[in-house]
Amino acid sequence: MLSTYTIKKYQKEDYSLWNDFIDNSKNGTFLFNRDFMEYHSDRFLDFSLLVFNNSTLIAVFPANIKNEAVYSHQGLTYGGIILKKSIGGEKVRNILSEIIKFLDSYKVRNLFVKTIPIFYNKKPTNEFTFFLSEHGGKIYRRDLNLAIDYSLPSSIHKSKLKHYEKRKDIGFEIQEVNDFSGFWNSVLIPRLKEKHNVKPVHTLQEIDLLKKRFPESIKQFVISLDKEVLAGITIFKSEGVVKSQYGAVTNKGEQYRALDFLFISLINKYRKEGFRFFDMGTVTENNFGLLKQKEELGCEIYTQDFYELVV
Repeated sequence: MLSTYTIKKYQKEDYSLWNDFIDNSKNGTFLFNRDFMEYHSDRFLDFSLLVFNNSTLIAVFPANIKNEAVYSHQGLTYGGIILKKSIGGEKVRNILSEIIKFLDSYKVRNLFVKTIPIFYNKKPTNEFTFFLSEHGGKIYRRDLNLAIDYSLPSSIHKSKLKHYEKRKDIGFEIQEVNDFSGFWNSVLIPRLKEKHNVKPVHTLQEIDLLKKRFPESIKQFVISLDKEVLAGITIFKSEGVVKSQYGAVTNKGEQYRALDFLFISLINKYRKEGFRFFDMGTVTENNFGLLKQKEELGCEIYTQDFYELVV
């Protein structure tokens, strides 16, 4: 039977269909769940797409639109076409071609895509970027993405392990907490303001909301000494991958190397739990100090590519 492709913009009645597809896709994570995507719907005009082949949903495209450009996605860490687990390369090429035609029909002039780091994929999805390049997509930015591959032996630097061992008996207490306010207000916000004069991407109200919506995927850990919180790490858990979404330490915590102690403790925890990767996020603007810090915690260098396609 001749394949027929149909594309439609996401509507509220597609909520369950979309979320079920993400859960069973080969490269979707909980960031593409509509309950996550829509926490900041007041800031981004949704332009997400569903792609059907002979009435069967085979791909979704999380996206927002701004002026004459579509982004996948400005409000998410990454984006691109999310595919069903079993799909051939020719179909992916056809899907992308149909999406480009659809965008053109809406007078979209530019498409911007932040690719998903490869270690999030349950199966390889290189066909998307290959065909995106074939259509004229160009990489306009490439970030370093640091992550630990748990299939490899631990490579935490010996100096960090030495300090970790020395501090095992000083009375540190590590807790998983459901109340984010202590870390957010006393550690994260002041630290980001002091060091970079920025605010967290998520407000306290937003992270509280997301925690309620995804209680098993979002975790907050703090490390204390004598009941005083010295550092914290916010974890986003996807299938097989954990990400340190936020990590911050007080001035006193720095003296005790509390953030390193917490990182190493969590790295060991998730290795024992059978995760595939520990994602420590991107390093930009030639920040070699941060790069070294993450490498000494055992990270290897991956990349995240940003594409632009003139429609």
